[in-house]
Amino acid sequence: MELKNKRVLVVGIGKSGISAAVFLRGLGARVTVSDTRSAVSLAEQIPALLDAGVMVESGGHGLLTFRRQDLIVISPGVSLDTPEVKQVIGYGLPVIGELELASRYLKGSVIAVTGSNGKTTTTSLIGKIFSDAGKPTQVGGNIGLPVIELIAASTDQTTNVLEVSSFQLETTDQFHPAIAVILNITPDHLDRHGSFEKYVDAKEKIFANQTSDDALVLNADDRTTQMCASRAKSSVYWFSGTKVVRQGAFVRDGVVCWMEKEGGKSEPILPVVEIGLKGAHNVENVLAAVCAARLSGISADSIRGSVANFKAVEHRLEYVRTSNGVEYFNDSKATNVDAAIKAVASFAGGVHLILGGKDKDSDYSQMTEILSDRVKSVYTIGSAAEKIERQIAGVVKIVAAGTLGSAIAKAAEAAVPGDVVLLAPACSSFDQFENYEHRGRVFRQLVMDLPG
Repeated sequence: MELKNKRVLVVGIGKSGISAAVFLRGLGARVTVSDTRSAVSLAEQIPALLDAGVMVESGGHGLLTFRRQDLIVISPGVSLDTPEVKQVIGYGLPVIGELELASRYLKGSVIAVTGSNGKTTTTSLIGKIFSDAGKPTQVGGNIGLPVIELIAASTDQTTNVLEVSSFQLETTDQFHPAIAVILNITPDHLDRHGSFEKYVDAKEKIFANQTSDDALVLNADDRTTQMCASRAKSSVYWFSGTKVVRQGAFVRDGVVCWMEKEGGKSEPILPVVEIGLKGAHNVENVLAAVCAARLSGISADSIRGSVANFKAVEHRLEYVRTSNGVEYFNDSKATNVDAAIKAVASFAGGVHLILGGKDKDSDYSQMTEILSDRVKSVYTIGSAAEKIERQIAGVVKIVAAGTLGSAIAKAAEAAVPGDVVLLAPACSSFDQFENYEHRGRVFRQLVMDLPG
């Protein structure tokens, strides 16, 4: 679509929304941005947008503003159920997201990674493997830079490794990665998508435009991702931490192996003990990364070196410090129940678990088995605290802490040498923090301030 002199509305003045607006102005479009937040709340963002020649509507969405456009680009944080967005979709106006817009101009190949959990670690690891192998590589999307900011530096030789969320995928139309990876699909963001089925539909858009020349990497140990294979036109490769797969990556006798095609010879990549990340879920993340790398021709030796030297991603089972014999781990990125379960499962026991934040219509009773097995006490925080306490009552000792600072202080007082204090909240952060990164930074600082 030729955008010069076209009227384009960008909905949502977040990081990706601002990048999209500035990019569209560079294409010669007549750009307006609209946000429900007040001008005072957006005081830091508005001047730069005005300087770029972008018109700004704040304090609410005007329906006429939406109707008078040739194209509408919505940010990932904006729901398709927003009344004004629903109306213009009904009128037949084109509505896409920043990922879709960027993908139409991005040069080079795309490896896209999605899943309920593990996206950031796997995307970062794939980026490191490709970069270490000497391939021109960019990493972005739902982490780091918005995809739109990767366009300028992209060439036909670039490998663009993108973390993509369900929010980004649901507004795609032509998005077409050469390699698509779905790590797992467990209930998440049901408050936004409305049902698990719609959430799955959004995830599956990652391979909707793939052809037989492309590759889809799926988790053979995840029932929902297994079902994706029947709907794919691309070549399917599997990864599994529990069994040998027909083609893909798996663990056998303590060694990560790769099999190029069914009936072929398996190739050892590296011993599992060389993986420096805690938890069985991180073995799965490595297996997925191995698939993407071997499909792209990167050697086993090169992959082995990159994996062995890869450190935990910030806010993802990140070791903070040991104080008075107690270890502290920051897993602020564990924003759903499944992620929190996997985090707790990374430890043999003696866990003091901090849970809570903003509820996402989650079922915390799914945690009862892991709590009774490995957790000494749960410290609840945030607006979801009462719901969590109700759903896990009688399973484990519960301490109503209210705030993160209080939870850390109470856990530090109760823990004994050899115990672990773990922030794996199973909730979003938006009740008390700006985002999960902010929550993780606060946790880290509070832990560093502890005596001992």
